[in-house]
Amino acid sequence: MADSYPPLSPYSTGLRCRCPRCGTGSLFGGFLTIAPRCDHCDLDFSAQDSGDGPAVFVIFIVGPIVTGLAFWFEFTYMPPMWLHLLLWIPAVLGGSLLLLRPFKAILVALQYRHKAGEAGTRTFD
Repeated sequence: MADSYPPLSPYSTGLRCRCPRCGTGSLFGGFLTIAPRCDHCDLDFSAQDSGDGPAVFVIFIVGPIVTGLAFWFEFTYMPPMWLHLLLWIPAVLGGSLLLLRPFKAILVALQYRHKAGEAGTRTFD
């Protein structure tokens, strides 16, 4: 059955948070919870775990952007500390939540594409 599906880009399926095999079914059962199976092609997701990888990528993207903006804002306008807190805490939280789901989906799709699993074991069919 897996041979009847054409290879899909892990990046396009990941950004759309879709099944890495069929590109149609949803990958998530909750906000960050991987569904047990694809609701379209019945691919088993139960053993998939992206670990801390998505969080690391999000930190490396959101951290420098917010830090650079905070420094620029501080040296340009010299605002009080409460304004920094009011601006940058929601920016970090919002940026992280916005990016975490697609990055997790991309890593799961890359695991599927390269038939990778924990300790190199094959977990997809």
